[in-house]
Amino acid sequence: MTFYDPDAIVWTLGSLVLIAPVLIVAIRQSGATARAKAQLAREREYQRLTELSVTAQELTDQKLGEIAEQLATISARVTSVERSLKEIE
Repeated sequence: MTFYDPDAIVWTLGSLVLIAPVLIVAIRQSGATARAKAQLAREREYQRLTELSVTAQELTDQKLGEIAEQLATISARVTSVERSLKEIE
């Protein structure tokens, strides 16, 4: 009296041998997909930060230009006041 059917054992082991590589490939591909998605998300975040940085730099340049104009105006006014004070002396 046998407890195990030899044909069932062969079919079970054969099925495992055929299914195992498919599972391994599927798991590796899902890992590769997850890594690719993470890389893409990281690159998008870097791009967003770069755009924010460029925008901030452009605004800073604009403000710096305005300040330079104001400083030139103030310098011209101070020079004018100095001339007036020299003429008064």
